[in-house]
Parts: sequence; C-alpha cells; structure tokens
Amino acid sequence: MRDFYIERKQLVERLKREGIIRSKKVEKAFLTVPRELFVPEHYREYAYMDSPLPIGYGQTISAPHMVALMTELLNLDEGMKVLEVGTGSGYQAAIIAEIVAPKDSKEPGRVITIERLPELAEFAKRNLDKAGYSDRIVVIVGDGTLGYPPEAPYDRIIVTAGAPDIPKPLVEQLKPGGRMVIPVGDKYMQYLYIVDKTPSGKLVISKDIPCLFVPLIGKYGWKPRGDKFLL
Repeated sequence: MRDFYIERKQLVERLKREGIIRSKKVEKAFLTVPRELFVPEHYREYAYMDSPLPIGYGQTISAPHMVALMTELLNLDEGMKVLEVGTGSGYQAAIIAEIVAPKDSKEPGRVITIERLPELAEFAKRNLDKAGYSDRIVVIVGDGTLGYPPEAPYDRIIVTAGAPDIPKPLVEQLKPGGRMVIPVGDKYMQYLYIVDKTPSGKLVISKDIPCLFVPLIGKYGWKPRGDKFLL
C-alpha cells in the first residue's frame, strides 16, 4: 500500500529546495490536494513524479513544478474569484481553490474552470468530487478563449494551454488590479506571460520562463486542421 502523503510531502520539500514553492499558502495547498486522485488510475503510482502525465484525448496534467510556478505567479489570496482556462483533470483548479476558498473560510472565493472537451470535463468533475472540491469549483464546457462572461470580472485568470496571443475576451474579463498568467508562443515553445491590469485599465505585460503546453484551441487561439494547428 503506497503512502501518497509521504510522497506528496517529499515532492513539496524538493520543490521548496529548488525555489519553486516559495509561499506558505502554495505549500499548504500542495500538501493538501491529493494529486493521485487527478491522474488516470493506471498512472497513479507516478502521481508524485515531477513530470506531466497523459490524461487522455491528447491532453496532459502539468508537471507539479509548473503548477507550482503558475500558482505562485498568480499571487492568490483568500476570497478571490478565479477563471481557469483548460480544466484538464481538475488538479490546478483544486490547488487554486485550496488557497482562495479553504474549507474554514468565512468569505470563500470562487473558481470557474472551462474545458473544451466534454469527456475531460466529466473526468475533472469526478476527480473534484472525490477530492472534496466540487462545492468550490464550477466546471464549464466551452471555448475557453471566450472566457466566461456571466461570472466576470475576475481577480485572476490562468490559462493552462499555449496561446498564439493573449485572447482579447480574457483581457476584457480581467478586473482592474487583476492578473493573468498565460503561456504565449508557437506550438513548439511558449513563455509564461504575466499580464497585470492596472486600476486605470492599462496592461503591464512581463515575460517569465520558457515552457511547453498543449495548444489553446478556440476562436482566439489555435484552429485545428487535421493534425496541425493554424491561426
């Protein structure tokens, strides 16, 4: 019988030593959320390897270090409303919910996550329910490049797929004073972009580390054409 908590703790200690997990709130979220419940059962023994894993339909669950990096860059606080584009298995959404809407919160935040593949959205819903996060996270099936106007504006937006550019609807749905973290580039290499919207509505964009994500598909992303992705 594997002790996943010990493996989880060892992973967190390694990410702390490497300077990837820097804040107590991200550390607590990583120690709390059971990543083994968010990977297909036949990959469960690899849940705490610092590596992406297949979750079906050509998609992956991001490596823990990338989840940690993006979560740290978001600079989350309890009570925030967060939009995630690209639900995948639901793991990143659970990490975010653990920070913005912890169980003991008097003023919990809210996480809205959009997945374009209905099968993966159902997979994520099952995972979130098993892990105890379905009351704090809303899973929507749709085109994430359009955002989700009914819940806008958002304090934070995170995109977990590589975009050719920053989608205009996401910029519009970001609250003044808010922040978006999004991979931008081509389908072979992207950089994490940090998009801050000032209180006056001006955008301040900075570029962080190189990364590689599956393509962001949608009206303001890549358009699938057979096995290729076109603008």
